[in-house]
Amino acid sequence: MSSRIRGGVLRRHRDFRLLWCGETAGNFGASVTTVAMPLIAVSTLHVGTFEIGLLTAASWIPWLVIGLPVGVWVDRLPRRPIMLTASAVSLLLFASVPVAAWCGLLGFGLLLTVALLAGSAAVFFQTAYRAYLPSVLHADDQPEGNAALHGSASAAQIAGQGSAGVIAQWAGAVNGMLTHAATFLVTLCCVSAIRHREPAATAASVRPRRALAEEVGEGLRLIARDPWFRTFAFFSAVSNLALVGYQSIRVVFLVRTVGLAPGTVGALIAAVSAGGVAGALVARRVAARVGTARATLVFELGLAVCALLIPLTVAGPGVLCFVAGGFCVALGVVAGNVIKASFQQRYCPPELLGRLTASTAFISYGTIPLGALLGGALGTAFGVRTAMWITTAGIPLAGVILLRSPIRWSRDLPTARPPGEAADTRVAPPTG
Repeated sequence: MSSRIRGGVLRRHRDFRLLWCGETAGNFGASVTTVAMPLIAVSTLHVGTFEIGLLTAASWIPWLVIGLPVGVWVDRLPRRPIMLTASAVSLLLFASVPVAAWCGLLGFGLLLTVALLAGSAAVFFQTAYRAYLPSVLHADDQPEGNAALHGSASAAQIAGQGSAGVIAQWAGAVNGMLTHAATFLVTLCCVSAIRHREPAATAASVRPRRALAEEVGEGLRLIARDPWFRTFAFFSAVSNLALVGYQSIRVVFLVRTVGLAPGTVGALIAAVSAGGVAGALVARRVAARVGTARATLVFELGLAVCALLIPLTVAGPGVLCFVAGGFCVALGVVAGNVIKASFQQRYCPPELLGRLTASTAFISYGTIPLGALLGGALGTAFGVRTAMWITTAGIPLAGVILLRSPIRWSRDLPTARPPGEAADTRVAPPTG
C-alpha cells in the first residue's frame, strides 16, 4: 500500500491522480449519456415514456444479473486489468451508436442493447475500482480521496449534463455519444499509466478458492449479519428506487410537461448536479464537527425533504423549484456517499471488500431498474407530474430507515469491526 503523502493526496500522489483523472473523465461521458440517450429516444426515435424508463433500467439490470459473481471475481483477480478491459469494451459500445446512425441502422433495440452491455461493463469497472482504491491510498488518506472522487464526479456531472443539451442542439443527440466514447479512451490511458501493482495476496488470495456460490454467499452474509452494512444496503435500495424513479422521467417532465428546450434542460440538470460538488466539499467538515453518524442523518434525511420542491416546477421562475430541490438532494446524496465509502473501506476486511461492494450494489442498485420502470409506468398511467410527486416523496421516506438503526443513537460510525467478527461470515444463512 502506498505510504501516506502529506500536502494533499490529489496534488502529490501520482497514481491516485491518474485514477482520479480517469474516473472523472468517465463520469463526464456518463453524464453526457444520461441526457443524450433519453434525448435520442425522445427526439430521434420518438418512443414513449415507458420505453425511456426501460432504457434507464437496462443500464442497471446487470447489477442484478452479474453483480454478485463479479464481486467474487474481483476478489480473486487483479483489479487494474479488469478496469482496463471494461473501459475498452465501453469505448467500443458507445462509439457504435453514432456509427449505426450513420449507416441507417439505429433503432430503439440497438440503443437498449448498448445500454445493457455498457451497464455490464460498468459493473466490472465500478466493483474493481472501489476495491482497488484502498490498495492505492493509505487509510488516513482515504476520506480525502473519497471526497475528491465524489466531488469530481459531481463536477463532471455539471459539465457533462450542462454540455449535453448544447451538444445535442449543435451536433445532434446521436453524435453526443462520441463524447462518451472519447472519455473512455482517456480513462483507458490513465489507468494504463498507473504504476501501482496490488500485492500478490490481494490480487490473488492465498486462501483456497471455494465454489462461486459459496463465496457469493459470504458477501451476502457479511451484510445480513452486520447491522451497519445491513442498514446502509437497505436504505440505499429504497432511496435508489425513489431517486431513479424521478430521474428516469425528469427529461420527459422538463421537455413535455414544463415545455423547456433541450439546452435549458441540460443547464438545469447541471445546476442540480452542483449540489453534489457542495456535498463533497462539506461532507468531511460536517462529519468532523457533529460526528459521522449524525452527519449521515443530516444529509440523507434532513436535506431529502427538499425533493418535494421538484414536482412544483413550472416554466419561467418556477424552474427554480427544480434547481433548489434537486440541488439539496444531490448535496445530501453525495455527502452521504463520501461518509459511507470511507466507513466501508475502514470497517470491512480487505479480503472481502470486492464482495461487499458487489453485494451492497446488488441490493442497493437492484432497485434502480425497478425505479426506472416504476417512473415510466407511473408517468404513463397517471401523468408525468403526478409520477414526479409519487417518486420524489419516496426520497425523504427512505431516510426513516436510518432512524430505526444504530445510526440514530450514535455520534460516529465505527472504524473497525469487533474482534472475531471478521471471520464470522460463513455461519448460518441470512434469515431476512
